[in-house]
Amino acid sequence: MLLALDLAGTFAFGLSGGLVGVRVRLDLFGIIVLAAVVGLVGGITRDIILGSLPPATFNDWRYLAVAAAAGLVAFFTRPTLERFSRPVNIFDAAGLSLFCVTGATKALAFDVGAVQAVLLGAITAIGGGMLRDVLVRDIPIVIVLRSELYAIPALVGATIIVVATKLGHQSPAIAVTAAAVCFLIRMVGIRFDLSLPTAPSERD
Repeated sequence: MLLALDLAGTFAFGLSGGLVGVRVRLDLFGIIVLAAVVGLVGGITRDIILGSLPPATFNDWRYLAVAAAAGLVAFFTRPTLERFSRPVNIFDAAGLSLFCVTGATKALAFDVGAVQAVLLGAITAIGGGMLRDVLVRDIPIVIVLRSELYAIPALVGATIIVVATKLGHQSPAIAVTAAAVCFLIRMVGIRFDLSLPTAPSERD
């Protein structure tokens, strides 16, 4: 189940990266590269921190294949995908939700502490989105650390997984619940433009 969720998250994040690549008119190769970067960097970062080397991405061809497939789907089906409301945000929220679950779950499997597992779940979830925004900084998309509740939903989802595991409750239902809560918080944040307070400027 962990592998399935990880691959699903890779595909969802890959779609968000691929769609952004299409919007800024990258060529096909650039779109696939951006999809792969967004879909894989969170998991790679998690595995490096955990000392799981080489990262799972390089041990299993399916990760690269799924990320490349997401880029191809974004390239060839963008008109269809764009019929949905804010598709980049939707796929990004899906990837965020799945990766916070898989990141925290894998961290717990390495016997790290509860707080560390929550943080690794969040890092896995937000890593791809952060790098995407850096790579395409000239377009108005989500800036991870300044926009509508991005890291917070990932922390909440990861916390649900960690607390449930520490209490001895491990089941697919828990994973689905954690992912659903993360997704809901993220979409509510987007819908109502919610964000945490920011530091005042010198003029305030």
